[in-house]
Amino acid sequence: MVTTHAAMGAALVALLPLSPRLAGVAALAAFCGGVFPDLDLLVGEHRRTLHYPDYYALCALPLAGLAVLRPLALTACVAAFVGAAALHSVADAFGGGLAPRPWLSDDHRGVYCRLGRRWLHPRHWIRWDGAPEDLALCGVCVCVVLLAADGHVRTLAAATLPVSVAYTALRKRLPDLAPWLVE
Repeated sequence: MVTTHAAMGAALVALLPLSPRLAGVAALAAFCGGVFPDLDLLVGEHRRTLHYPDYYALCALPLAGLAVLRPLALTACVAAFVGAAALHSVADAFGGGLAPRPWLSDDHRGVYCRLGRRWLHPRHWIRWDGAPEDLALCGVCVCVVLLAADGHVRTLAAATLPVSVAYTALRKRLPDLAPWLVE
């Protein structure tokens, strides 16, 4: 779920020992970075167009180093955004496939890896987006944000939970509802 990815990014940054002046904006940037790769649902091919498990990860490390050496809002936000986008892209390989009904395990596309020029196979650690374990992971990440962050990031993270619960409750019905929703 995109809500899980957003909460994961914010939780990761909330646990870092950042100065108070950078912590909030960096967590917000990470929340947005966790969402960003899934914008390819709107443009292009999902888990290929904006998902870069290899390139985001390669860029995140030097950006984090730069943010440590030059702790400015800009460097912290860029590092947090790219780091969360990397975490999202890598995490998709540990979930289910891309099929409308991923619980059938009939799609072997997890996420596209450009360096290897191939699709990484889904590992099904989280069986599919919206599975109960996906909701549980989202809940844990939201709890981390609620305990470790403050301000608007906490509110935003808390707001992801009802959305996640609704999505989980409806997930298996969505493929049947999709044609009706499009009309």
